[in-house]
Amino acid sequence: MEEKWSVYIIQSDDNSLYTGISKNPSRRFEEHKNKNKGAKFFRARVPIKIVYTESGHTRSSALNREAAIKKLSRVEKLNLINV
Repeated sequence: MEEKWSVYIIQSDDNSLYTGISKNPSRRFEEHKNKNKGAKFFRARVPIKIVYTESGHTRSSALNREAAIKKLSRVEKLNLINV
C-alpha cells in the first residue's frame, strides 16, 4: 500500500501562504526554514507556522489537491484554513 501524503499550507512572515505536499509536514516545515533545503518561495520569506494540513492522500491525490488549492483565491484559502 502506498504511504500516506499530506497537503499543507504554511503562513510566512509577510502573511503570504505557501501550499505543498509531504509525507511528514512538520519535518518539511523545518526544511523550509533552511534556505538550502526549502522551497525557493522561502528564500525571500520566513516560514512562521503550518496553518492547515490535510492527510490521508496518495502522492497522486495530494498533488491534485495541492494544484486545486493553489488555484484558490486568498479569501478562499483563508476560508479553508478557518473551517
